[in-house]
Amino acid sequence: MIILILVVLAVILFHYVKRIYSFWERQNFPYDQNSKIPYGCLESVAKHKKSMGMTMYDVYLRSKERFLGVYLLFRPAILVRDVDLVRHVLAEDFASFHDRGIYVDEEKDPLSANIFSLEGKSWRDMRIKLAPLFTSGKLKAMFSTSEEVGDRMIAHLNTLIPEKGTMKIDLKEIFTTYAIDIIGSTIFGLDINSFENPTNKFRNIVRLSHKNTHPAAILGMLLYLFPSLVKFLFRKFGLKNPVALEMLKIVKDTIEYREKHNIVRKDMLQLLMQLKNTGKIEEDDNFDAKVTKKAGSFIENISIETITAQAFVFYIAGQESTASAAALTIFELAQYPDILKKVTEEVNRVLAENNGKITYETLQKMEYLELCINETLRKYPSLPLMNRICTQDYQIPGSDKIIKKGTNVLISLFGIHRDPEHFPDPEIYIPERFLPENSNYNPKAYMPFGEGPRHCIAQRMGKINSKLGVVKILQNFNIEIMPKQDIEIDNYSILIVPKGGVNVRLSKK
Repeated sequence: MIILILVVLAVILFHYVKRIYSFWERQNFPYDQNSKIPYGCLESVAKHKKSMGMTMYDVYLRSKERFLGVYLLFRPAILVRDVDLVRHVLAEDFASFHDRGIYVDEEKDPLSANIFSLEGKSWRDMRIKLAPLFTSGKLKAMFSTSEEVGDRMIAHLNTLIPEKGTMKIDLKEIFTTYAIDIIGSTIFGLDINSFENPTNKFRNIVRLSHKNTHPAAILGMLLYLFPSLVKFLFRKFGLKNPVALEMLKIVKDTIEYREKHNIVRKDMLQLLMQLKNTGKIEEDDNFDAKVTKKAGSFIENISIETITAQAFVFYIAGQESTASAAALTIFELAQYPDILKKVTEEVNRVLAENNGKITYETLQKMEYLELCINETLRKYPSLPLMNRICTQDYQIPGSDKIIKKGTNVLISLFGIHRDPEHFPDPEIYIPERFLPENSNYNPKAYMPFGEGPRHCIAQRMGKINSKLGVVKILQNFNIEIMPKQDIEIDNYSILIVPKGGVNVRLSKK
């Protein structure tokens, strides 16, 4: 009898799974026929061979359809390839796709409630509160901190590179340390120098978050695909993010110290303290975090956990994207001597006009460098895969097909940015493609920071720090030309992480 019951259950399960995997066929949607039970199109992710972003790029390449049904393990989803439809999803019809549909638990796990993961009204309210963090005035006020970290980076490289001859440097590692120290100072209020003390507490926390293990890759996939399951498991077993907990302790200690000693610093933590204490971030250059409550007014309390959640996501997104953009820009310049010469001449000219000083304003004058950064972000978008969840039934424009509420919608930004239909010669590094007089690309297809209301809130800060890092290198070192070569993307992160680093030979000027 037990055997019979097991057989019956196995048959029912088999037919249930088969029915799931015939969903798109029954809906008469075009679908990826390489999706196989039990992984769907994610076999290479499940087996730790490729990252999710690169796996969905493979799916993108296998089709020419505007939209394509896929299976993410046992979950039907849609990959959108058509850039006009992408714009509808991200911007024009945002009301139908306003959430990412990833793990967040505001009630029991407030450290997960960051601006990237939050949904609906909670996201909208947080976005409004955080927008003043990234005004030009705020970024200018914090620029000197980034410049100091850049000087430390150069001092460190001078100890590594010989007086004569060249040395191969992993610029990804160098710029990761650079970005971590900027974030440690401007966001977490830490006075650290990871170049001289690479084993400091904050740097070690960063290493903990970058563990490349199979279980970590699987958990990352589940956070995206089965957020309700993850929420249940986290609640059931009391699981917490160890990196976020360590950062919570840092934030608590720093805030307590500043409030006790009346310390005011021009950094993001100070502004987040302002948000916690006064309910808003001032639009002007005021960094004061003291409560100035008027009679009869109401100040909404924001917890330290909520503050830490925002700081944590800025760290996660900021340090990796800043480091990759800077390192990969120099990597590409090393393969194109004409481009390298042109951007170096521009940097030298602009700095000479400013007595050799790098300021927020001088970076804005480096227009060709801006083109180079734009081309780097085209070729290597920091977030290669974007996702949304359909929040209400949606009819696809120009089609009779309906995307059902609750369906995951995926956008391979890596695929779109490397599609010759949108960018001629996509594998070649061509900064001039972004000049107004050229415009030999589809501007609708270029969205390195996303698009619509949920575009990256910190994009200006990331670009400024990437440009600053590139300028520091060009100002102090010669870059040795190397043969054309590709970067291999590692297999574990949702971001683009170059496998084996980004190695370029430098020499002292």
